[in-house]
Parts: sequence; C-alpha cells; structure tokens
Amino acid sequence: MAPDVLAADDSGIARAAAALQRGELVAFPTETVYGLGADAWNPAAVAAIFAAKGRPSTHPLIVHVASIEGARAVCTEFSPLAEALARAFWPGPLTLVLPAHPDLPRAVTAGGATVGVRIPSDPTALALLRAFGGPLAAPSANRHQEVSPTRAAHVVRSLGARIPFVLDGGPCTSGIESTVLSLVTRQILRPGPIAPQALRAFVPDLVVTEGLTAHVGIHAAPGLSSRHYAPRATLTVVHPADLAEAWRAADRENTVALLRQPNGAIPRHASRILGDEPQSYARELFAALSAADDDGATEILVEALPDGEAWWALRDRLGRASAAR
Repeated sequence: MAPDVLAADDSGIARAAAALQRGELVAFPTETVYGLGADAWNPAAVAAIFAAKGRPSTHPLIVHVASIEGARAVCTEFSPLAEALARAFWPGPLTLVLPAHPDLPRAVTAGGATVGVRIPSDPTALALLRAFGGPLAAPSANRHQEVSPTRAAHVVRSLGARIPFVLDGGPCTSGIESTVLSLVTRQILRPGPIAPQALRAFVPDLVVTEGLTAHVGIHAAPGLSSRHYAPRATLTVVHPADLAEAWRAADRENTVALLRQPNGAIPRHASRILGDEPQSYARELFAALSAADDDGATEILVEALPDGEAWWALRDRLGRASAAR
C-alpha cells in the first residue's frame, strides 16, 4: 500500500502535523532533499525512522527546527559562534553540530554527545515545523544508501508502504544535502551547498578533509559511509578525455551518461546534461540518477567533475555513489 501523498496546502500541512504529533512518520520537502520526519523528543517515533530506512543505529539524525530558540532547546551550548553562523546562514542548508541536550533520545545522536541542527529554508518545511510546534529529526526520506529523493515520487518509490504520509512540496531547489559543520572540532564533516570559503569568514581555522569516511563506531555526521547515495545501476566516474572510449566499451543499450555539457561522442538520447556550474548540476544530480534507474539502466557513466572547493560536495556524492557494493 502506497503512502498518502498530501498537497502542501494548509489542509495537507495540518494533517501532516497532526500525524507527527501522534508519533507517526511524515516525509516532507526541504530545500536540500526530502526528509523523513519524526518528533525528535519521541523515542518510539525516532526508532520508526531507523526501521523504515533500514538505517544503522550508528548514524545520527539531523534535527530540524523553526527558530534559533528551537535550536537552543536541543543543545546544551549555543555559542556566540553558533549564533553568528545561524544568523548568517539560517534558514538554509547549513547543519551545525553542537553539544546535545541530554534528554534527546539516544537514537537521534547515535549515542554520541553531539547533535546536528538546522533551520531549513523551504517554505513547506518551515510551515510544517511551525504547525507541529517542535523539533523534527529527519534524515533523507529513502532506504539506507539509496539515492536521496528530490521529488515526492522518489520518496514513494524508495519507501512505499513503510511510511504513512508524504507531503508533496514539489522539486527541491538545492538538490544535495546540507553542509555539516562541527563547532566542536571546527571541521566540515559533510560538504554541501554552503562552501568552505563562505564559512572561513566565521571559522578561520576551519578543517577541510576531502573524502572523510567513518568505517566503524558512532558516525560524527550523516553521509560518512564509504558507499552512499547509490543508484541500482553501476556508476563509474570517467575523466572527460576518456568518455568516448568508455562509451564505445559500454553496453550502449543499457547505459546512461551524465554530462556537464554535450559531448559529440555520446548520442543525446543516451545522455543527460546536468549543467556546467555547481548549483544547476546539484539540482539535477539525484533526479538524474533516479531517472536512470527508472529507465532500467545497468550502467551510468558520469563525467568527472573539476577540482576545487566549489565542486567538492558533488565530487563527494559521486565518489560514494560509485563505491563498490
């Protein structure tokens, strides 16, 4: 049985908020990806997130709030630096990792001492948070390690009857998950739409480590598995100079190429052009991976992305999506 898909109008938001207050799960849009929300103070509701996703208990959840006051309520410390970053980047795709309130369910923090928190900028997400009246724990609304959803239809395809409600707010405008910044270690734990350059104005000693991976134990942030964001098809990242040869060697009937701009060696019908700058590319990446799976592709060739911090978050997603099963 498919979940009930609700329109993002006053009636739909009211129904979704009431479901959350009953301890049920609701998938909802943010500007980054669709999240699978539950009452962050309700241990049973939080446990239902892990069951629906098949998510390991060592992976913490990000808590979404409607205000800085809401963020303070789930932390034991909200420093002047946190305040400055929040006022500069919230609402928006920046998650701050801070000392966690001891009453948060253990599953939210994966048993660790910190919690990731942010205010989303998506109007539907904010309306839902205000109608619900509290913090929502919400990872991406998909099965563990699958492609993150940027459309309501992606949520339905991945989770189906595992969840009761999806609030349909249309396509996500950013398209990849938030930047996660630990204010405990002053380190970017997960790259995202907010680039390191913007954060260095506030955190001059910012630690940037490309390819950061957590193999065992409690993860400091979501998205640190070596394999993540993965389509069913085999994904291979190919240097632009090698694309023509890779295409000739591929099973062309079942291969899709994801490109930054048209490449004459690959037919247009077999390629998807994602854009030549990071923002447009990010908006389409996960949707393109989902579409390739829907089309029955067995292989996805992805043109390698440029070096540099502007493309770091997207290189991160592709690197994890292409990791061996």
